[in-house]
Amino acid sequence: MSDNSKQTKFVPYVPSSKSLPEMTITAIILGIILAIVFGAANAYLGLRIGLTVSASIPAAVISMAILRGLFRRNSILENNIVQTMTTAGEAVGAGAVFTIPALFLWDVPVSQGLIIFIVLTGGFLGVFMMVPLRHLLIVREHETLPYPEGTACAEVLKSGEEGGSNAKLIGIGLLVGALVKTLGDGFKLFKTEVETGIANFKNAVVGLDTLPALLGVGYIIGPRVAGEMLGGGLLAWIVLVPTISFFGAANGTPIFPADVPIGELDAWGIWDNYIRYIGAGAVAVGGLITLVKTLPTLFNSAAATLRGVRANKGQMKPAPIRTEMDMPTKYVVIGTLVTILIIAFAPITDVGLIGAIAIAIFGFLFVSVASRIVGIVGSSSSPVSGMTIATLLIVTLVYKATGFTGMEGMVAALTVAAIICTALAVAGDVSQDLKTGYIVGGTPWKQQVAMMIGVVASGLVIGFILILMDNAYTMGSADLPAPKAALMKILAEGVLGGDLPWNLIFIGAAIAATLEFFGLNTLVVAVGIYLPVHVSSPIMIGGFVRYFVDRSAKSAEERKERADRGTLYASGLIAGESLVGVIIAIMIYFGVNIRDTAISPSNLIPFLIFLALAGTLWYISVRGKKLHAK
Repeated sequence: MSDNSKQTKFVPYVPSSKSLPEMTITAIILGIILAIVFGAANAYLGLRIGLTVSASIPAAVISMAILRGLFRRNSILENNIVQTMTTAGEAVGAGAVFTIPALFLWDVPVSQGLIIFIVLTGGFLGVFMMVPLRHLLIVREHETLPYPEGTACAEVLKSGEEGGSNAKLIGIGLLVGALVKTLGDGFKLFKTEVETGIANFKNAVVGLDTLPALLGVGYIIGPRVAGEMLGGGLLAWIVLVPTISFFGAANGTPIFPADVPIGELDAWGIWDNYIRYIGAGAVAVGGLITLVKTLPTLFNSAAATLRGVRANKGQMKPAPIRTEMDMPTKYVVIGTLVTILIIAFAPITDVGLIGAIAIAIFGFLFVSVASRIVGIVGSSSSPVSGMTIATLLIVTLVYKATGFTGMEGMVAALTVAAIICTALAVAGDVSQDLKTGYIVGGTPWKQQVAMMIGVVASGLVIGFILILMDNAYTMGSADLPAPKAALMKILAEGVLGGDLPWNLIFIGAAIAATLEFFGLNTLVVAVGIYLPVHVSSPIMIGGFVRYFVDRSAKSAEERKERADRGTLYASGLIAGESLVGVIIAIMIYFGVNIRDTAISPSNLIPFLIFLALAGTLWYISVRGKKLHAK
């Protein structure tokens, strides 16, 4: 009874008695476009650094600017539909790049049809399985589960009169990021990587990828997380690489997995042959540690969900009102069952009944967990990697026990993990969106349908984007390391009989276990070990900018205003560079000649350009009130 009384006290921004334009043709078309754009941008970012960023607030700001500026429309609910569809594209991009590139790394023929099948089935399951949880998690626990991204996006939508000025910050960042990427990696006017060795310290290397997106990521994630990632990079490149080089220099025999003696390898050769396996072991254990640490939340989530289901039994349901109307239960049940059956029997995959049953069980279990966890810690801290790793390990063990091994078994296991990963990413984002909708007064079933449209829009093009990126940059290369997918590949190979350097993987696992006792975010440090330090360095500079911006603020309100301005500009930097990266990949795919080397070999020019980028990020955060003014 108390829950119902609490529930009736909350009145959304647009009350249920009032109707505004919501899922209009204009909103759907704009949402589809932004879903594709941000899906492509997040795919590029995930392949580069193994991290993705939330698109909900930039999408809401862009939506308000376009709908108000071009179409003279002023409906907060239309804007909510647009940002819902956009985050679907972001989630599909994240789910795809964390798993599917493993197929490219195996040199398995990958069709766009297979990729589309994986992301659509996973995306649909993520939406379907979240629908029955909405009332329990979003409505009944409105006061206890904050859903930080969803609540923040609702505040942005409610303060929509600032949409034009906010969009200006994103637009400036987008143009700057696109310009630097075009001049650097498009026209090759200057290098976009700075690297130097350390005197009298053989094969110790530090470097810096002078890319706008990495600066923006560092600003958004903040100095602590950025510092932990850089710590992992420095551990790899100025500790592990020189150590391997020193002790292996006198050995004239190649040590597996390298095919030449260590003494003949430079820092990049040691990283490619040894450090990546150490990093993969660290990432695997880091993901599992993250999952284990959330087990109390997992069990509490399952128990709370069951209690909520029991509490709803036997209660008289009130007449449905607009803000409480979910997608009809019969459609949800039929949609879920049909999707599972399609996965089991579709000839495009070979997961079989075992894989389909695993997807049904782990899908609902982990979707319930993910939907609750993101309500507490936010989408960026959700242990999606850990849950995907757990799924992959269990499924590969079951396949091995039933004699389904070799490349076919590994591909099937990876497919199951990819569908689960996409479902988790979509479920986490749709939870945040439904929280936004609950606060602003959206219609739940319209948001759920919009999420599915966004999944379809992004899912139909994500395969083309992945194939383009592989053709242009090569999956697994230093330019496109795809760290999470490389980890999935290694785990599947290890369980199903692949020939792996287990000592290196165990070294990485031991490092991760040791780091946990230092109170660090083990998974973040592990990703830093796996990636070149050249990626972590610019992220750290972005973190430093955020630190000094926050440190010099005189009040909490000023700190928030500065952080908001900087985050919008940083989001523009990420989107601008990422989209140009995709455009360059398209040009290479269609045979446009792109220079291999930069016109200027100087390290100074890109370094100064990057410092100027960092300076503009600081200036806009601290001094950018005029840009932010109406």
